[in-house]
Amino acid sequence: MRRRRRSSFRKEKAIMLVSSCLVLTALTATGLYVRNRGQEKEEDNYIVDFTTLDEANRDKAGEAQELGEQQADAGELDYDPSFQEANSGKVDNPDMKMLGSTANAGEQAAAEQAAAEAAQAEAQQEALAQESQEALEANASDAIAKTDDGNETAKRDEDAMNTVPALDFSESDTLVWPIVGNVLVNYSMDKTVFFATLQQYKYNPAIIIAATQGEGITAAADGQVTTIYEDPEIGTAVIMNLGDGYELTYGQLTDLTVAEGDVVTTGEIIGKVAEPTKYYSVEGCNVYFKLTKDGQPVNPLNRLS
Repeated sequence: MRRRRRSSFRKEKAIMLVSSCLVLTALTATGLYVRNRGQEKEEDNYIVDFTTLDEANRDKAGEAQELGEQQADAGELDYDPSFQEANSGKVDNPDMKMLGSTANAGEQAAAEQAAAEAAQAEAQQEALAQESQEALEANASDAIAKTDDGNETAKRDEDAMNTVPALDFSESDTLVWPIVGNVLVNYSMDKTVFFATLQQYKYNPAIIIAATQGEGITAAADGQVTTIYEDPEIGTAVIMNLGDGYELTYGQLTDLTVAEGDVVTTGEIIGKVAEPTKYYSVEGCNVYFKLTKDGQPVNPLNRLS
């Protein structure tokens, strides 16, 4: 009994399995069939028959040609007379030409204006450069002129200093007194003499002439002023060249009326008597008067007339 049941159960199970397999197989086959049919339809839809299209185009071209011949025979136009193709060399389009001319004219005017502005800017730059160059040249000319003037002035001064007039003072010529007064200290180069302020004896290469402060001092001979200097012993001094190696030195001066390079004549005022230096405080106001020949002292008393 049990064996029959087991055998029956096994059969039923086998039948169910076989049925399931058949059902799955049938469904799978059905699905594949449906999918293949759909693809075939899509492919059919995208197939292009070029032969058919070519024949259709030829037919349309023949029809168009026939229509054109008919219109030509009838005197009709196959295009709109109000429309003309632009940018065509064989078609005249006044409207497009007008627009093109206007655009070209605008561009040309803008280009001409830009060129004019560039030319004006360049001209202004050239003018500024020219003005700068002229200013530099003018400044250089002024500087050169000033330098030349300065050089000429310096040269004139130097020439005035170096140019010695035809001075002549021989051994027979005499001197005039630069100021009227007594001789406080005589010339002495062979023995010493006493100086009251210094309270000592020493050599004296000049004569010390008593004077009044502020009194005028005159030139003792014709000559040229070569040197003006300050000395602690004789104060402001003036050296004058007489010619032939002779020179006169005037000391204890103030308020000079001559300068280096000046040519003076006999009797011309050259300055005034100054307050005496501390070396002559006891002697009082005086004029220091010295004559030299080639740098060596000479007794001026022998030449004073």
